Amino acid sequence: MDWPHNLLFLLIISIFLGLSQPRSPKGKRKGQERSGPLAPGPHQVPLDLVSRVKPYARMEEYERNLEEMVAQLRNSSELAKSKCEVNLQLWMSNKRSLSPWGYSINHDPSRIPADLPEARCLCLGCVNPFTMQEDRSMVSVPVFSQVPVRRRLCPPPPRTGPCRQRAVMETIAVGCTCIF
Repeated sequence: MDWPHNLLFLLIISIFLGLSQPRSPKGKRKGQERSGPLAPGPHQVPLDLVSRVKPYARMEEYERNLEEMVAQLRNSSELAKSKCEVNLQLWMSNKRSLSPWGYSINHDPSRIPADLPEARCLCLGCVNPFTMQEDRSMVSVPVFSQVPVRRRLCPPPPRTGPCRQRAVMETIAVGCTCIF
């Protein structure tokens, strides 16, 4: 290798090594060390940084957003509409999809939050993008995701005592898609 290639190689290696080094967060001096527990995994990221990366840093904020979605569903005509049609004039992706879906409210009194919006497919088939009519050679199927919820664990009726809560992941339909 000649010297320009060696220089380029060294530059690439130094950039790669520089990216893998932990950087000090803004507002802290280089001499200050991060304190606190580390997240499990090969990169050992401090947990306070992990919580800042998550879209819902706290469970309360997440639950409040779900409650707002359920309130919007209850106050709209969304629950009553169940036509298999695509509406390109709407900005909502669930009505623009070739496998449109509506929402119902999944209610479980032993869960916190008790109400979750859940997708339900509006077509058996899928909407053909050329004719805008339902095509039964394809099938609309729900897409599932796991969402964090809390379960109320109460002692059986003969026993008395406080209820406990346990965080669990629950599988909920979040949309629909087409398959052949």
